[in-house]
Amino acid sequence: MTRLLDKEPVATGSAPLTAAARTARRKALLHWIAVHSLGIAAALFFVLPFVFVVLTSLMSDQQTLTRDLIPTNWEWGNYPKVLDTPGFLTWWRNTLLYAGLGTVLTVLSSIPVAYALAKFRFRGQRLAMMLVISMMMLPPQVVIIPMYLFWAKELDLAGTLWPLIIPMAFGDAFSIFLLRQFLLTIPNEYLDSAKVDGCGELRTLIRIVLPMAKPGIAAVALFQFFYAWNDYFGPQIYASENPGAWTLSYGLESFKGAHHTDWNLTMAATVLVMAPVIIVFFFAQKAFVEGVTLTGVKG
Repeated sequence: MTRLLDKEPVATGSAPLTAAARTARRKALLHWIAVHSLGIAAALFFVLPFVFVVLTSLMSDQQTLTRDLIPTNWEWGNYPKVLDTPGFLTWWRNTLLYAGLGTVLTVLSSIPVAYALAKFRFRGQRLAMMLVISMMMLPPQVVIIPMYLFWAKELDLAGTLWPLIIPMAFGDAFSIFLLRQFLLTIPNEYLDSAKVDGCGELRTLIRIVLPMAKPGIAAVALFQFFYAWNDYFGPQIYASENPGAWTLSYGLESFKGAHHTDWNLTMAATVLVMAPVIIVFFFAQKAFVEGVTLTGVKG
């Protein structure tokens, strides 16, 4: 490779490359190779486990106990078997309800609070922001006992997902903080112009701020959707006594216990649980990355 670079043809009329220039080009080439090699290695590190799960889900139950990595017979029927498992579609419905409704409630309740913290000036603003940050640092396990006693004993909602969904209608500390940081990047001149034209605060928020904050809202919605979809701790606490309220994350543990030797079916169920998250992120990754990148530029 060094000889090829040293003997690289030079365009007619141009001066031959100096030793320093050839050294710089060799360093640039080596840097390009190193960066792309690391990128490929990182991609394989994340992709290969998923490929292994997919391939195992398409094997027969006997082949999963061997060292084979590629299915000899592609058992596509494993997926219908999983879907026909009693309760699996119920877990799907419950998870969609929890993740979908919870995401909508979180976004709707967090936007006004984040807008007030980002664009209003009022007494106690710093204190309010400190409270939001404090709630972010408070582990849910700290308050789980009094919260469970409130929802189960006072409201009699044990065995349902409502103790997990209803609190999302009152905002989420992380979502408020993330949206507030994004709204700080929107110039105040846009808001002032809207108010000069006669817009009130609510109309300014809806007509001016929300269209400009779409990347930040998309990032918050995806974070919340992924959290609710993968949540295991919450359903275990509130819905474990009622199989009809189980979610996919909690039901998958029960499925694994019932099919502990059928690794093909266990992997097929795992793929069905992961697939919606991967599909959502694939189509929304542009808005997600843009929202996360722009958040925190100012503040």
